[in-house]
Amino acid sequence: MSGVPATRVNNAGRAARRGRRPWALIGVVPFFAYVIIFLVVPAAAVMVEAFRANDGSISLTNLATVLSSKQPWLHSYAISLELSAISAVIAAVLGLVGTVALVSSPSRVVRRLVTTGCGVLANTGGVPLAFAFIATIGNAGVVTHLLADIGFDPYDHGFSLYSFAGLVIVYLYFLLPLVILLMLPPVEALRHEWREAAATLGASSRSYWQKVGFPVLTPPFIATLMVLFMDAFAAYATAQALTTGSVPLVPIEIGSLLAGNVVTNQANLGDALGLGMIVIVGAAGALYVFVQRKTARWLR
Repeated sequence: MSGVPATRVNNAGRAARRGRRPWALIGVVPFFAYVIIFLVVPAAAVMVEAFRANDGSISLTNLATVLSSKQPWLHSYAISLELSAISAVIAAVLGLVGTVALVSSPSRVVRRLVTTGCGVLANTGGVPLAFAFIATIGNAGVVTHLLADIGFDPYDHGFSLYSFAGLVIVYLYFLLPLVILLMLPPVEALRHEWREAAATLGASSRSYWQKVGFPVLTPPFIATLMVLFMDAFAAYATAQALTTGSVPLVPIEIGSLLAGNVVTNQANLGDALGLGMIVIVGAAGALYVFVQRKTARWLR
């Protein structure tokens, strides 16, 4: 090998890598096929049909109807945005506190149990989750009866699981575990040397978090906030099962239109509503990608 020129060795290595590259891409073909069939194609169909009138011509009528202040659709967007933002902010703040406490815990068993539980809870949703909350804190739920027996019925004081506030509580059930899963790597990436250096220079724990900890965690925190917002904004089955449409959310309105409750001469109105959701989620996703690039250097 010592007599072989280095250039020839490098060229041979590059040729071998080029020969393996097509075979290496075969492994990702199923993933890209899944994304194209179940994400790209439906999204493209929604965007095309949103601009199509009943007679098949290209028109802005559907979008004009959605954006009209005389129609209820803008109100649905406002309620959906408000619900998603409030749920995401509450979950992000509480989840960050819980993540810092988890990383500070010396017990590895606790950390493994919590992360395993979060992996399960973050993927729990839909009708089963709605039924679990109805059976627990619904107007005839177990916890509601226990509170009523001790003289405090939350439903006599304005609370209702089937309202906006009830949806926030239910959304926190799967958003909080997601925060812990997403924020765990950034919090773990905070180096002990930084805390030790701050303490050596006379900084208190509060000063350390204000000057070092929170500034470093701000980009991943914003990225996590965007993920929570998108998750809450797109949730459908849980809200539909709980409120049956009494809270006007955009996914529920789209589901109603797809079920056949079509406005006269506006067959593609559901696609126009879906296009609005795509734009909002796309903007949040773009911000997430931008912030993630800022975050990557701290996770190396």
